Amino acid sequence: MSDALGAVFAALADPTRRSMVESLLRDGTTTVPSLTETLPISRQAVAKHLATLQDAGLVERLDGRGREVRYRLREGALHPTTAWLRSTERAWDDRLARLKHAVEI
Repeated sequence: MSDALGAVFAALADPTRRSMVESLLRDGTTTVPSLTETLPISRQAVAKHLATLQDAGLVERLDGRGREVRYRLREGALHPTTAWLRSTERAWDDRLARLKHAVEI
């Protein structure tokens, strides 16, 4: 697994970060204050979680009005991860089918 895939899996392993991704899927963009209102964590913790998602290549910062910084999901960010999962699933299923065939003979 490449380091990029590892970073994505590590970022999404945390339930708070998955919740943030779900918010972004629902709302399109968000801000630290907006997430702080909906999550039971501090503004600093929200910013740290967003930085982890950004470092993994999942979200990007958008300059807003004044000092406002908005975040959105990066288009195509999950393509390498889903390709790896699909390939692994196919290999897994093929291996199990061969095992089943071998046992039934």
